Amino acid sequence: MEYVYAALILNETGEELNEDNLTGVLEAAGVDVQESRVKALVAALEDVDIDEAVAEAAAVPAGGAAAEGDADEAAADEGGDEEEAEEDLPDTQDDDEDDGDDEASGEGLGELFG
Repeated sequence: MEYVYAALILNETGEELNEDNLTGVLEAAGVDVQESRVKALVAALEDVDIDEAVAEAAAVPAGGAAAEGDADEAAADEGGDEEEAEEDLPDTQDDDEDDGDDEASGEGLGELFG
């Protein structure tokens, strides 16, 4: 991911996306740069409008949330209430296991933000 982030930084600052610039950003960030990955990314992004790709990617979650909402409305229109719908679904998580997972998933986040 750091290679993609470096490409986004170059795009945001208006710098040319080439191997030298991408390598410079990665090295400045302390990344052990692999030349083959730099070449592959530069080649893959050669004909890509990064601003347009970012705008399209930002629109995807909104579409997914709308589709989920439509499915919920359709279930309500069919006359079933939420309790019946939940009873039909298999229980995929045990309540006992949840407690440990919540603690483990939050571990290390403090290191990211200070």
